[in-house]
Amino acid sequence: MRNNAPHLERAFTLLEILLAIALMGLLAAVLVTGSVNLLSDKPATPEAVFWQAVQQSRTAALTAEREVRLSFDPKQQAFVLDDGASPLALPVPALRDLTVDFLSAQPGQSSVLIGGELVDTKTVPAVTFYPDGTVSPFRAQFRAGGAAKVLSIDPWTCAQVLPRVEANP
Repeated sequence: MRNNAPHLERAFTLLEILLAIALMGLLAAVLVTGSVNLLSDKPATPEAVFWQAVQQSRTAALTAEREVRLSFDPKQQAFVLDDGASPLALPVPALRDLTVDFLSAQPGQSSVLIGGELVDTKTVPAVTFYPDGTVSPFRAQFRAGGAAKVLSIDPWTCAQVLPRVEANP
């Protein structure tokens, strides 16, 4: 016996094949750009660039056995390492209204209340890293359109000083 029902062959249409290829290309592009961003050495924040500049300044002072000055150039939006021979600029990711100031080590000596936020106003033009691995005492203040973030730096280790946490009895 023979079945007289029409036998239909199933296959993908040209449109379905093109859509599948386009989808695979889009996924590949997302994966490639994501992996490039993960593997790049570019710091994502001004604070990350600051810590990179601190590390490079300290290393340069130790290896060259001479003082290295670190400053922030607001026109270039970059941290500048000056070892007396060849200055090196480390650019900061572009943020609107970014200001970076180096402050004296003692908080509260020249503070102003701005919009409910305590902001230090007495700045230091540059900080010096010495050949013994220490740095002149300072704090770094970051402001980007609003609240200020202040990082206290330990002059002996060049690491961030963690804020004190008061224990409640």
